[in-house]
Amino acid sequence: MNYLNRICMCVFMAIALVACNQSGQETPKPTSQPVETTQTLLLELQDGTVEIKLRPDLAPLHVKQITTLTQQGFYDGLVFHRVIDGFMAQTGDPRGNGTGGSDLPNIKAEFSKVPFTRGTLGMARSQSPDSANSQFFIMLADGDFLNGNYTVFGEVVSGMEFVDNIKKGDKANNGAVTEPDRIVKMTLKGQN
Repeated sequence: MNYLNRICMCVFMAIALVACNQSGQETPKPTSQPVETTQTLLLELQDGTVEIKLRPDLAPLHVKQITTLTQQGFYDGLVFHRVIDGFMAQTGDPRGNGTGGSDLPNIKAEFSKVPFTRGTLGMARSQSPDSANSQFFIMLADGDFLNGNYTVFGEVVSGMEFVDNIKKGDKANNGAVTEPDRIVKMTLKGQN
């Protein structure tokens, strides 16, 4: 067989092999189900239950921290220590004064372009952007001055009227509340 015939034979065999592989192949099937991208928190207050859609698409580390603490029962019984009428209601501090957090490590900031509108949940922090831990706040009104400076991790989808009823603090005292309302219980929907 001469050189040209060998090349033609090799090309023909290569084409035949590719054609056989393509015609005999099945479309690969997924090996697992799609991962659930949203979770729902149920925040039980004295007046009723607030349903909160978590946003792991915006802040996966923060959502993981909140859900871990929720599953541990960390938030049950904690007070809304800072509530400013027309602004926000803050909770999540086991000390009840805004200076405490959980035993878990602080979380790196996950700022986004999602605006702080009424019903948005954001993580409280100190001056350091990477100091969020367990404290969070629910917006009672729009607060665009927070946009891009705090991490958005969820939004109220029902029960905002119960959030509006949380006892307010003194604006002159940075919203500190005397005899504050408490979280009765916080759970993940479907995992009560």
